[in-house]
Amino acid sequence: MAQYARRGVHGQTVEAIARRILTGEIAAGATLNIVALQEEFDVSLTALREALKVLSAKGIVDARQKRGTFVRPRADWNLLDGDVIRWQFAEGTDQRLLDQLHEVRAIIEPAAARLAATRATEDDLTALDRALAEMSRANGDPAAAIAADLAFHRALLTATHNELLERMEVVMETGLAERDRLVHGGTPHDDPVPSHRAVVDALRDRDETAAETAMRQLLDKAVRDVEKVRGRRGSQ
Repeated sequence: MAQYARRGVHGQTVEAIARRILTGEIAAGATLNIVALQEEFDVSLTALREALKVLSAKGIVDARQKRGTFVRPRADWNLLDGDVIRWQFAEGTDQRLLDQLHEVRAIIEPAAARLAATRATEDDLTALDRALAEMSRANGDPAAAIAADLAFHRALLTATHNELLERMEVVMETGLAERDRLVHGGTPHDDPVPSHRAVVDALRDRDETAAETAMRQLLDKAVRDVEKVRGRRGSQ
């Protein structure tokens, strides 16, 4: 599902309500006070309803006659939606969510690398090489490092030529961006290029086992990088 436009009053209203629900400030099952929300955000009833439609499309709220608009159980939320993932990080790094993200990546990306070793085209390899070059040029710039990392993992999924795996891009990118912001947020870190290049080299050699192994090693390194940051913060 495409992410909604975040700009303007509409985006601010959606995010404010979503964050309250995802943090538990507004509990599952609670009925929303539409009049109070309209007054608080100083928006028209139409604008508020449009904001709630966004949350409804993501399985977070619903409306019923006589009951009004209410928060659905967490089990109904579209937790794989990019916005829902992003909102869960909005109040700070969610360590549990980062751990779950790694588990998902550990299942998907090594298998994706193995598949890409048999399917990657020259265009795919060029896109991966370009991401590596951008990673190298980042030179300590967190924003550039994050963009390059996202480009690499997006290109890897594309190289599988499996439309369902490519759709995992939204989930992977949103969570990966938060992980990268934590790791690259002004703290020293190891050069990410060698571990990523090993994956590309294996793809170019059409070596499925090496590609899968290289990706697992890359992910193991990603976990160690996060643990280093956690350790530094815990000692402060």
